Amino acid sequence: MALQDRIVETLESLDGKTSFLREEIPGPDGALSRPRVLEDGGEIEKAAVQFTHSIGASLPPAATERNPQLAGQGFQAVAISLIVHPRNPYVPTTHANLRFFLVEGDDPVWYFGGGFDLTPYYGFEEDCVHWHQQSSAATGDHYPAFKQACDEYFYLHHRQECRGIGGVFYDDWTEGGFGPSFDLTRAVGDHFLPAYEPIFRRRMSTDYGPRERDWQLYRRGRYAEFNLAIDRGTKYGIQSGRRVESVLASLPPLVVWKYNYQPEPGTEEARLYSDFLPPRDWL
Repeated sequence: MALQDRIVETLESLDGKTSFLREEIPGPDGALSRPRVLEDGGEIEKAAVQFTHSIGASLPPAATERNPQLAGQGFQAVAISLIVHPRNPYVPTTHANLRFFLVEGDDPVWYFGGGFDLTPYYGFEEDCVHWHQQSSAATGDHYPAFKQACDEYFYLHHRQECRGIGGVFYDDWTEGGFGPSFDLTRAVGDHFLPAYEPIFRRRMSTDYGPRERDWQLYRRGRYAEFNLAIDRGTKYGIQSGRRVESVLASLPPLVVWKYNYQPEPGTEEARLYSDFLPPRDWL
C-alpha cells in the first residue's frame, strides 16, 4: 500500500491537473480493494494503480493453469497492478504488476511474481536503454532470464509482434526462500518510478499533432488486444469475482482499429516495428 501511495502521488505530480479517485472497498473475511483511478488529466489521459488483498475458497483457473495441483484450494493473494496511458503520444504507456500468493492447507504453498514493461508509440534509444538499465538494477543476475520471459509473455501471437520493448517478468518465484524472494519483488517495485518518471518528464512537452495522435490511438489497440485476449491477470480478476470496474480500469479510454494498416516505409511510425519492437539487447 505504501508503494501504491508513492506511485499515485508521483503520477499526480506529473499530471499537474487531476487527482486520482481514491476508494477503499472491504471484502469478505478481511479482504480489501483500494482502487486508484485518474481520468482526463492534463498529461495523463488515464491511469489506474490498484491494490488488492484477495481471500478465496478456491484459486481461479488462471492462477492454476501452470500449477494444476493447487486447484480447489483456499488462498490469499496480495497484488498491486498499474497502467499509465499518457496524453502525449511521445510518452510511452507503461504497465507494472507485483503479486504474492499463499495457498493454504496442510502443506502451504507460496510464490511471488511480477515485473514491469514499456510500450512506446515512438522509439527513442536513450529511453529504451534507461528503462532496461533500471530493469537490470532491480533484478541483478536475474535480469537476462527475466527480460527474456518478459519478451515472451508480452507477445501478440495473432500478430507475431511484441507489445512493446519489454522489461522484466517473473512468476511462481520462490528462489532462495521467502526473504530473498520478497526483497527481489520489493526491488522491482522500488525501481518502477526511477525507470518511468525520467522518460515521462523527458517527452511530456514534445509537440505533436493529429498524425501522432492517430498513431497513438491505433497502437493502443495492441494493448487492448493483449489485455483482453491474452493477459493472465485480466483472466484471474474476472474468474476470481473481483469488481469488474477495477479489473478493466486499465483499458485505454480511446482506441482505434484500422483495417490492414501499414505505416509508410521510412517514417518514425515504421521504425517502431523495425527498430524497437523486435527483442534486442538494450544494454
